[in-house]
Amino acid sequence: MPTFLVLKSAAFRIENIFRYTQENWGKEQANLYIDGMFERFNQIADKKANSRPTPAEFEISGFFTRYEKHYIYWKELGSEQVGIVTVLHQRMHQIERFKEDFN
Repeated sequence: MPTFLVLKSAAFRIENIFRYTQENWGKEQANLYIDGMFERFNQIADKKANSRPTPAEFEISGFFTRYEKHYIYWKELGSEQVGIVTVLHQRMHQIERFKEDFN
């Protein structure tokens, strides 16, 4: 059964998304949003998410897909596992923030 692993940079972003959502729309909405995001992680692992290759300017081999207002960046870790690299809001400068997570 395919699985996913949330990498450290992604965990940091997910925590921030939860806090922001909780502060602005309440804990219930924050839980719903994060639960939906983790369901998308399962879809990625099961190869059921519509993903595209990460652009070359990101300088890392991988893929990305969208969940609501966020982009999820991921890479294959093995035949049965994917790594969730980071999660960025659609309004963030994607390349700049992506590189922040790896410096």
